[in-house]
Amino acid sequence: MHALVYRGPGQRAWQEVPDPRLEADTDAIVRVDATTICGTDLHILKGDTPEVAPGRILGHEAVGTVEAVGPAVRRVGVGDRVLVSCITSCGTCRYCRQGRYGQCLGGGGWILGHLIDGTQAESVRVPFADTSTYPAPSGVGDEALLMVADILPTGYEVGVRNGCVQPGDSVVVVGAGPIGLSAILSAKLYTPARVIAVDVADNRLEAAKRFGADVTVNDGREDAAAVVQELTGGLGADVAIEAVGVPDTFELCTRLVRPGGHVANVGVHGRPATLHLETLWIRDVTITTGLVDTSSTPMFIELLSGHAIDAAPFVTHHFGLDEFELAYDIFSDAADTGALKVVLARARG
Repeated sequence: MHALVYRGPGQRAWQEVPDPRLEADTDAIVRVDATTICGTDLHILKGDTPEVAPGRILGHEAVGTVEAVGPAVRRVGVGDRVLVSCITSCGTCRYCRQGRYGQCLGGGGWILGHLIDGTQAESVRVPFADTSTYPAPSGVGDEALLMVADILPTGYEVGVRNGCVQPGDSVVVVGAGPIGLSAILSAKLYTPARVIAVDVADNRLEAAKRFGADVTVNDGREDAAAVVQELTGGLGADVAIEAVGVPDTFELCTRLVRPGGHVANVGVHGRPATLHLETLWIRDVTITTGLVDTSSTPMFIELLSGHAIDAAPFVTHHFGLDEFELAYDIFSDAADTGALKVVLARARG
């Protein structure tokens, strides 16, 4: 088969690789029908994630069809259409029993495209298939369902839920890429008084409006702190969600939040950020970090099935499975291309 292989910082290739095979009784082999590229993949290519070894197949999101299962797999079978989660769960360790699958101690967590071969391929081996895949509901297309593999649970769990968004809150989301847009969309489930989107790209701010942002701020031309202060009567935001992963945006969030508020960091950081405790210590600010657990995945599948949310607007570009090189070029130049999520799909036939 062919797959997108990481060859070291700045190097990638769509190349022939061995077919995946069952390695444990709880494995499944899934034919990839649709997959996508994540901002985390770009961090890997920049060298920000050194534990990813050259030769690794990238990717951690997919919708596909089960081709083979190990003898211990009970909940999915050959021919089933499934969502492959970005987080793998053993289902039995201390953290999995708490629903904190991202911290799995039994061989799971974020492993696809990280510690084992991932989903940017024609097929993928999925460990712990019973607890790491979800049956695809009828009436929900591959593209919409694919948004539940990572970005919707991540924006919600690590941003909105960790940030403790409440009705009537002022919420500022710094970074209007796919994760920031997911945070905006899911924050609206809690009826905040206002959601403010901050970015430096006008096309992403336009997208933020479509996803529910009430106010947008181009921080390259405007003073985001002044705008937030004016909108909140001088207090600052109740919740500031960081969805970029660079020091400047994290530090901006700590300036935008009110005393007693929450800063929820979602972005993947490849460099240290300064924690200004000399000003924060007296302001009762709570700062959270986190890796998505995907405990909210069933909820989002239900919201999609019931047409309570619309995930289709996330997808801006479509490619065939063999067009990964072009797709990466488009996705990595999002400021100019307007790319949000790109979908690579197997040809139907």
